Amino acid sequence: MKKSLKNKVVLITGASSGIGRQLAIDLAKQGAKLILVARSEVKLMEVKKQIELSGGYPPAVWTMDVGDGERVDDLLPKLLGEMPAVDILINNAGFGKFDSFVDADMKEIEAMFDVNVIGLMRFTSHVLPSMIEAGKGHIVNIASQAGKLATPKSSGYSASKHAVLGFSNSLRLEMKEHGIFVTTVNPGPIKTNFFDIADSSGTYTKNVEKMMLSPEKVSDEIISAIEKGKREVNLPGWMNAGAKLYHTAPGLVEKAAGKFFNQK
Repeated sequence: MKKSLKNKVVLITGASSGIGRQLAIDLAKQGAKLILVARSEVKLMEVKKQIELSGGYPPAVWTMDVGDGERVDDLLPKLLGEMPAVDILINNAGFGKFDSFVDADMKEIEAMFDVNVIGLMRFTSHVLPSMIEAGKGHIVNIASQAGKLATPKSSGYSASKHAVLGFSNSLRLEMKEHGIFVTTVNPGPIKTNFFDIADSSGTYTKNVEKMMLSPEKVSDEIISAIEKGKREVNLPGWMNAGAKLYHTAPGLVEKAAGKFFNQK
């Protein structure tokens, strides 16, 4: 049975662009009441205006850097205290930087973990108490196929997304008795501004452009997973099949797909 999203309070991090922006627009059409979080107030206000023009509930807009732990811990409890309890948390904020590890900047890797992992966990920790009290809720963590199948020049990013998967799988088991469901989303490359930072040279984007997913497709799949209570969303299917094969026969896959792995 599909879950209705009408009047559900949904908090989305990284909501000013890419998947987060598309999810905000699509969820608003279903009657959800949104709380949108991102660093750029200008971009958030653009999303808010588009939602209002389309007849959706005016969303709450919170300007915040998910990776700034002190600010999040100081500000988030106050903001949450002024709002109805969150029914669905979508931890979407994240970024990547593609470099060989020997050339990587450790400060950039730390920043990736601050946003992709610690920030995600921090938001979850602030939202969970009210969900546990209500005996219901849904956490959606945006991970990546890179967390399942690492490739060259993505060591830091893949490690951060692998951590998201580990955290999510453990949290799912812990929260089952409280009526709280956890979904992980593992997309391959998507046509968003993610690659403006991740792939500044444009090499990877050019090599995989034809296989990139659209934000609209990913948003549709995520919303369907929320409605149906799916454990995981894996896109595209062929890439997930490759990840499964890798875990069965890693040496064989590395030997056979070496050229494909080196797209960055």
